[in-house]
Amino acid sequence: MSVDVDKNKTEAIKGLDENRMMIESSQPRIFWDIGTAYDLFVSLHVLHNPTDFGLRPSWAAGVRSRLSNQERKTLEDITEIMIAIPFRWIYALSEPKDSASILWALRKMPADKRLSVLINIDEKDKEILERLQQVAENKSWDDEDLTFVRTRMLEWKHGRKKAKHAEKILESWANANEFGEKVLDALDSYYESFFAEEERHIFPALKDAYDAAREMADKILFPDLFERLSRGVKVSELFNTPEIVLIPSYWSSPLIFFGDIAQNKKAVLFGARPDDVSLVPGEIVPDTLLRVLKAIGDPTRLRILRYLTKEELTQAELARRLRLRAPTLTHHLRSLRLAGLVYLKVESQREQLYAARLEAIRGMYDSLKNFLT
Repeated sequence: MSVDVDKNKTEAIKGLDENRMMIESSQPRIFWDIGTAYDLFVSLHVLHNPTDFGLRPSWAAGVRSRLSNQERKTLEDITEIMIAIPFRWIYALSEPKDSASILWALRKMPADKRLSVLINIDEKDKEILERLQQVAENKSWDDEDLTFVRTRMLEWKHGRKKAKHAEKILESWANANEFGEKVLDALDSYYESFFAEEERHIFPALKDAYDAAREMADKILFPDLFERLSRGVKVSELFNTPEIVLIPSYWSSPLIFFGDIAQNKKAVLFGARPDDVSLVPGEIVPDTLLRVLKAIGDPTRLRILRYLTKEELTQAELARRLRLRAPTLTHHLRSLRLAGLVYLKVESQREQLYAARLEAIRGMYDSLKNFLT
């Protein structure tokens, strides 16, 4: 009997080793980048969508109010029409990748070319870029252009939100020279009135997160590294990308931003803001603690967590059990994800599984105790 037990144990260990070798062989090649230039654009996205990031809308409005009406309108427009953070362009810039470098680079290029570098359209969607460039040459657009751009965007995984701004996108390209000048002026004013001081404040945190992530990468496999850096996201499809660039971001915390740098190279911005620090200067209660307390202060979200501590469930399964409409459940799950209380496992474009992130729930007790004492 002992011989059989030893044999089974040996085979089990061999199976684990083989499984680990398979995982290691499929690991993407990891690259690293750092720079406040990424946060320049992330901060604009957050300030124009504050509730999506758990930020107080009144404070975000206060920052935006430092600009003129025209500058506010331009930054709102560019935030809406940007397909993604301009990863490809920023990544190709020389160091230091800060706001001054971005503004200098924009100033050096013709005004009508600035939109091309800011919208970050993937190579596989170059037909849209070609159509937009044709609109810029014609200085006008028609219903055929609108239908084409809107339809193509609806085909994207996250394009539906941008599709509703298709007219604004086309209008900006039809007036590319004028809009390019307005964008540079607005970014200059935003930098001078707010972000210049902000980037001096956030860079030490970016560097700390950058160093910590690189050290962690030497000790654990990429799926585990990504799960920790993203605070609970597991994306199978991402791991099929041969090369991934990891970039710390202060303003994206606790969420992540994806983007394409090349055909087989993706960029991932991961949260770099410490859990005990608030995005709003002078705020006493840390953002992370406040988001968790708000999330669990709702009976529906507590019921969701109760289900998710027992098993992984899709959004549809949760909706049936809770008898909730899809938009309502999406709102609650987003609050839990923002608080870092759930795992999000993306199996495909259409299937997402949720599970309770128990270590984050336990960590909440410690954070509350530390804050109170």
